[in-house]
Amino acid sequence: MTTNIVVVLGHPDSESLCGAIARAYSEGARSAGAAVREINLGEMTFDPVLRHGYRGVQPLEPDLVAAQEAIAWAGQVVFVYPNWWGSMPALLKGFVDRVFLPGFAFTYRENSQLWDRLLAGRRGRLLVTMDSPPWYYRWVVGQPGHRMMRRAILGFSGIT
Repeated sequence: MTTNIVVVLGHPDSESLCGAIARAYSEGARSAGAAVREINLGEMTFDPVLRHGYRGVQPLEPDLVAAQEAIAWAGQVVFVYPNWWGSMPALLKGFVDRVFLPGFAFTYRENSQLWDRLLAGRRGRLLVTMDSPPWYYRWVVGQPGHRMMRRAILGFSGIT
């Protein structure tokens, strides 16, 4: 059975180290028999600002609709991005804010503090570059960006 993988390049410059890593990952997955779709945030056209939070509906641009379709199709979602100031680039955060919406990534249960994880069954992988020592990021800074992505975004949506 073919594995469906979507690779999200969260660096705005596709010629960056992250771009090379994303391309190498995609090529390796394809050569192993996986079906791969790529999302390159630097080449997309969308407003990264969730203008009204969840109070109103902000129509999704065609690139974001295609991104949701690719994520729904995938069994594995791979994010490739740099660690800038302890977290992901603003463009990637804006992408997450606009794509991982109620009704797509999760839904709150009526009269409950619990929610349903609508992207359950998918695996997530984070390929993150940084220019500081890993021990410093982990033990001194506390891995805020990794924890946010792994727990607060992917985990909340059901991606393990």
